[in-house]
Amino acid sequence: MTKTATHEIAIRHEQPEDVNAIYALTEAAFRTMPFSDGDEHHLVNGLRNDGDLTLSLVAESNDKAIIGHIAFSPVTISDGTQNWYGLGPISVIPLKQSFGIGSALVNRGIAEMEQRGARGIILLGSPEYYSRFGFEHDPELQYPGPPAEYFQRLVISGDRPSGIVQYAKAFR
Repeated sequence: MTKTATHEIAIRHEQPEDVNAIYALTEAAFRTMPFSDGDEHHLVNGLRNDGDLTLSLVAESNDKAIIGHIAFSPVTISDGTQNWYGLGPISVIPLKQSFGIGSALVNRGIAEMEQRGARGIILLGSPEYYSRFGFEHDPELQYPGPPAEYFQRLVISGDRPSGIVQYAKAFR
């Protein structure tokens, strides 16, 4: 069990029987987000179906309800750097947002990706939120389209990459 600010949760790997709950949770979490494309729930299934869901963790409440989810998938970088991954989407059921569940998922996900040999992680997200985990904007690493400051990276080991990042096929 992991203790958040006000909840005890269990973080575990996704199981086959979790797929529908993750789909519903992700749809609910992004339904009212102004930056959402509205397809994040389809994105997780696309990553899974394409074999690109490298790590999928769920946060489970005491009553075994899935209240959070985080996904990691491979990315390619134009300079040829290997073993970099994208974080996202990350979802927490709306009634449980701002209680530390997302932070617990991010911390556990980063730790597991490091154990798996990841050299770094990239994401699109709030600089104010993700800087607490060590993510920062790097102008040498680019993802054309969204505002540059929202594209961030965390170097786990090795040198900083330089180039254009491409997410897994499901993101296109």
